[in-house]
Amino acid sequence: MKNILDLDTEELKLWMEQNKEKSFRAKQIFQWIYKGIFDFKLMKNIPIGTIDKLEKEFYIDIPKVVTKLVSKDEDTIKFLFAYRDGNLIESVVMKYKHGNSICVSTQVGCRMGCKFCASTIEGMVRNLSSGEILSQILKAQEEIGERISNVVLMGSGEPLDNYENVIKFIKEINKSDGFNIGQRHITLSTCGIVPKIKELAQEKLQITLAISLHAPNDTLRRQVMPIANKYSISEILDMCKYYINMTNRRVSFEYALVKGFNDGIEQAKELSNTLRGMLCHVNLIPVNEIKENSLKKSSSDNILKFKNILCESGIETTIRREMGADIDAACGQLRRHYLNN
Repeated sequence: MKNILDLDTEELKLWMEQNKEKSFRAKQIFQWIYKGIFDFKLMKNIPIGTIDKLEKEFYIDIPKVVTKLVSKDEDTIKFLFAYRDGNLIESVVMKYKHGNSICVSTQVGCRMGCKFCASTIEGMVRNLSSGEILSQILKAQEEIGERISNVVLMGSGEPLDNYENVIKFIKEINKSDGFNIGQRHITLSTCGIVPKIKELAQEKLQITLAISLHAPNDTLRRQVMPIANKYSISEILDMCKYYINMTNRRVSFEYALVKGFNDGIEQAKELSNTLRGMLCHVNLIPVNEIKENSLKKSSSDNILKFKNILCESGIETTIRREMGADIDAACGQLRRHYLNN
């Protein structure tokens, strides 16, 4: 049997035709699923004979909620989801005045080895299918009773290490008869797999590309990000410029500030010189402290000084609002705690 969410409308139309069913049923079925109906028998305008065929061929893989944590201010909800095979992933819903955002996972675990991330500690188990990524939104919407309007691919996993499934997912949630989430409301975060950034640029999508940079030079970056041993910052920046030229979209650089490591005035000036003149934005992130390493959060004073140096160089810079620290909202923390207990 197959997860019907892994099919797009055209693929399900083809299946309908091959099984002597009317092709328009495909659109009807997905309309029901996007309304939160996850049982073929409850799809009222689908003939019983069609439902029987669907049930023999497909299942609707909606994950089960293992744990649901709500922050004290109720602005952040973290879910630990379980799929049919027992694998666990995390999704985080963040409530803003402009709408609800969800941070989705793209892999079970991660093989990138970044030292500040808990999701990579035990390595990667497997990729998520496009339907499994999509189902995180469906389940989250059911749980909160509200629409998701923004998606960030920043959960467990490296999105560009699961390229085909991620691209299919992005195109599906963008469709007008699906979630109808505009591409400019979708952000994809990568640690910097240069060849895949080039492929992404050639898709000419209007999503936001976010690069997990976290250091102003290769020497520092190699200490916390193994990917830096394969691709230099200059190679990543060259490919970012290619992405900008292909899409006319600015690139966002994620920079987790670690006390005494990359948060000094010298590093701020070096980063300013590196990025000056690019169509970009820097998102400063107070590092999430996890028990598996000794990385400590930079002081508020240092973060502000760092920001001011970048702004004075003409680089648009923001400090990410800390959300969900009281509920293990950092990537991979909740899954790891569950597995270890």
